Amino acid sequence: MNNIPLVSVIMSAYNSENYIAESIESITKQSYKNIEFLIIDDNSEDNTSEVIKKYEKSDKRIKFISNSKNIGLTKSLNKAIMLSQGKVIARQDDDDISLPNRLEAQVKHIHSGSYDVCFARATNMQNSKPMPRYSFYLPPRLVVKYKNPFIHGSMVIKKEILKMVGNYNENYYYSQDYYLFKRLLENRVKIKYIKEELYLLNTKNNISSNFREEQNYYAQCVQRNIEPDIGRD
Repeated sequence: MNNIPLVSVIMSAYNSENYIAESIESITKQSYKNIEFLIIDDNSEDNTSEVIKKYEKSDKRIKFISNSKNIGLTKSLNKAIMLSQGKVIARQDDDDISLPNRLEAQVKHIHSGSYDVCFARATNMQNSKPMPRYSFYLPPRLVVKYKNPFIHGSMVIKKEILKMVGNYNENYYYSQDYYLFKRLLENRVKIKYIKEELYLLNTKNNISSNFREEQNYYAQCVQRNIEPDIGRD
């Protein structure tokens, strides 16, 4: 791949000292090497920041940012985007794993000029099943009416496209990815959806499982095209 683009991998971490190391290493060991890795510690109460600092010392591609107070995932991701240098943004969650060829497989579709965004399927860490399962075979424009059609942590996207849709909507403390994906589909950006499972997704004790009621409320706001009541947070 000639003139390979710099990819800014962005991660927000909170109280993840027990699992973030494996997640970080899954990015630093990617076959695609031209990356910067922005990791924001969202004012964790454990030793998450110390784990990140250890990796920052050993890999110059890692840039550690510490929030002085907890601001949540949405604002942290926008902060990372603002600080990023690459023309391509890739997501990675602090409790998930990217397979070694993930970025290489996805970036080639962006670099070809044929696509603006690339998603991949994931493997559920808890039961080894593919995610999504059956809805993968349906048009995302149909699926988005009923649920989130893509795996957030698997997203690779042109930074200019994120800017065009306003980055993440900070009124969405939860389901910020669902809102973003709906905006991308509404704007008819060119999306590549890879069938191969390139991402290992944790579904235990994560935001979606621990804050299910809140997630459902914000998801309903996306589906109904209404602004959420931010006083709920």
